[in-house]
Amino acid sequence: MYSARPGGRRYHPVLDRLPVAASGTVALVAGGALALGLGWLGELHAGCFPYVAYVGLAALAGAFSRPLAAPLVGLAAWLCCNAFVEHRHAELGWSGPGVEGGHFALFTVAALVISLPAALPRRAIRVERLPVGEDSGNRFG
Repeated sequence: MYSARPGGRRYHPVLDRLPVAASGTVALVAGGALALGLGWLGELHAGCFPYVAYVGLAALAGAFSRPLAAPLVGLAAWLCCNAFVEHRHAELGWSGPGVEGGHFALFTVAALVISLPAALPRRAIRVERLPVGEDSGNRFG
C-alpha cells in the first residue's frame, strides 16, 4: 500500500512501525542519550527547555512507533526526565499524582498524536478489469 498514487507528489511507501517493546527500548535509550546531551549543555534542571526536549523526543519516538506503544514511550520519557532532569542524580522523585500524571500524560499524548496518522486506513488503488472480446456488450457503461 502507498500513501498516494504513483506519479503523484507524495509517493511514499508505508513504513513499518516498530513493535511496542522495541519502541519502549528505543525511547529509554534515547532518553538517556538526551540526558547526556542536556548535561553537556548544562540544562539538567527543572525548566522549560528540558521538558520541551523530552516532549520532542517522545514525539520523535512516536513517529516510528505504533499507536499502542505511546504509553510505553511516554513512560520512558517520564522516567528519564524525572530521574535526570528534575532530580539530577538518577533518583526518581514523586511530586504528587497531579504533577507527575500531567508530565506522563504530556509525553504520552505527544507520542500518540504523531503515531496516529500511521494507524489510519489508507486508500487502495482500485483497478477495474474490462471484459475482452467483441461480444462483451456495453464496455464503458
